Amino acid sequence: MKKVNTDLLIVQIYVDDIIFGSTNETLCNEFLCSMKKEFEMFMMGELNLFLGLKVKQMKHGTFLSQTKYCIELIKKFSMEKCKEASTLMATSTYLNLDEKGKLVDESRYRGMIGSLLYLTTSRPDIMLIICLCARYQSNPKEYHLTAVKRIIKLRAQPM
Repeated sequence: MKKVNTDLLIVQIYVDDIIFGSTNETLCNEFLCSMKKEFEMFMMGELNLFLGLKVKQMKHGTFLSQTKYCIELIKKFSMEKCKEASTLMATSTYLNLDEKGKLVDESRYRGMIGSLLYLTTSRPDIMLIICLCARYQSNPKEYHLTAVKRIIKLRAQPM
């Protein structure tokens, strides 16, 4: 971040991708010129997609969506035919160790948790329940897997 008086330049770098924007076009142009002096690069235009985030820039703000990622997530875990859930967790549910429950594939469970954590980029409202489920990554039971599947079944509709 760079602040010049009331203007702001924000730069995001991920491996070999750079996105940047500013409240002042001059700051953007200066940054672009300084980067081109040091690195071989080209402009791809206005940001539309970055790391699975769909970006929609409008007059009144910038909106992020991971709808495509959600669809891929549902396919990845073979849940296309599952009935959608209307809430993140059943109101009567209380997550605990469930020591007598049936064990499930730990690797798959962890994969689901990791995938859902990435989804919180655009869905901070699901962070709490995902973190509660993440507590049980060691020896997860069917009970925990059901809770995680319910989050995925919510289809993570855009806010």
